[in-house]
Amino acid sequence: MVKVTVKEKETIQEAVRRFGKLVMRSGLKKEIRRRKYYEKPSDVKRRIRLRAIRRNTKERLLNVR
Repeated sequence: MVKVTVKEKETIQEAVRRFGKLVMRSGLKKEIRRRKYYEKPSDVKRRIRLRAIRRNTKERLLNVR
């Protein structure tokens, strides 16, 4: 859970901005987007496998040069 305590002489806009940064750093926004719709376990595994394949091919291409 992300908590923000408003400091003295801090405007609400600054506190909201700090809150947004904390949410982004904690990965909460990404997690909410990911859980918005149900994803079958087979689709999750497929997405992870494809991401690894792309990452490996990119590394391989960079290492050849």
